[in-house]
Amino acid sequence: MSKLGRLNRGETNIDFLKWWKIGLAVSALLVVVSLGSLLTRGLNLGIDFKGGVSWEVSAPDVTVDETRAALDSVGEGSAKIQIVGTDIIRVQGPESTPEHTIAVTKTLAELANTDPSNVSFSTVGASWGGDVTKSAIRALIFFFIAILIYLSFRLELRMAVAALVAVFHDVLISVGAYSVFQFEVTPGTVIAFLTILGYSIYDTIVVDDKILENERLVGQSGRLTYGQMTSLSMNQVLLRSINTTVVSLLPVIALLVVGAGIMGAVTLEEFSIALTVGLLAGAYSSIFVAAPILVWLKEHQSKFKVIRERLQSQGVDVTHASARVDLLGVDAGSPAISAGSTKTSRDSADGSAPMAAPTGVIPPRPRKNQRKR
Repeated sequence: MSKLGRLNRGETNIDFLKWWKIGLAVSALLVVVSLGSLLTRGLNLGIDFKGGVSWEVSAPDVTVDETRAALDSVGEGSAKIQIVGTDIIRVQGPESTPEHTIAVTKTLAELANTDPSNVSFSTVGASWGGDVTKSAIRALIFFFIAILIYLSFRLELRMAVAALVAVFHDVLISVGAYSVFQFEVTPGTVIAFLTILGYSIYDTIVVDDKILENERLVGQSGRLTYGQMTSLSMNQVLLRSINTTVVSLLPVIALLVVGAGIMGAVTLEEFSIALTVGLLAGAYSSIFVAAPILVWLKEHQSKFKVIRERLQSQGVDVTHASARVDLLGVDAGSPAISAGSTKTSRDSADGSAPMAAPTGVIPPRPRKNQRKR
């Protein structure tokens, strides 16, 4: 069967125990880069957060360089200048006096060859941005508390802790990407960051639900460590995780391409970039952050610690995982319980005779005896 067919049937054979080490190293690197950028470069806050004045005027065939050259005469040559849509010039500068605001308005009107009344401008105070930031932080704290309580009852406390670490990882990397590439942070970006939380936690719950289901079955047999059982669960829900991420990304990419690229809607661009980064980080963290943290927490429990030590004493390589095992720990396709083992057969947990490994060859059907007439 092809790899795509095995993926579709939940029969992939990926050794996640090996890949988790690489995944956690990559996550640690991204977190360090994000924190370093936030501490040294900070965020490129929009006018809604730091305050200022914004002007907009319809000016077909006027470029950004021409606008900047015209604004040099009134001291706004360093202002932020954007072309919104096809012909709207947007200029954003710091707070200024009414006289300076009028001077910039007249300059833009002359540049666009229009009346000053056709130039719109708005003033935003920095206090409004501070209120938005405080509201976002309160919403984030409330979300973490609510999810911790819900997942503790719905799943268990350790799964809730691992899920929240993954969500925090996603938010930090998403904010760090905005700092590294100096994307502008606007209220739309903040809304996108809060939306990321829901997508990230959903993907993690899908994985944790399968892990909890397998724990009840595999934990009784004692033939797998918790890490090996988690790797098995990851293979079983891998297609669902991929589908969830792809289906979520398609409308977001449509917003980015059509809304921002074709229609020139800057707000849609700010929103869709944050969602794209967050969705990718969420899909990554559910596999390479939440799962290994959960395994680390669970294998410190006495029940699973005893199973791991017993398997190690039997010579089983517990640092690798075989994904081709059924829920009771019986190998369905390879002769060993772990990918690193060299045994051709495996003893059962109670010390009985080794079980013969299946060959995968289908025996011929017996022919029926027919009477001659």
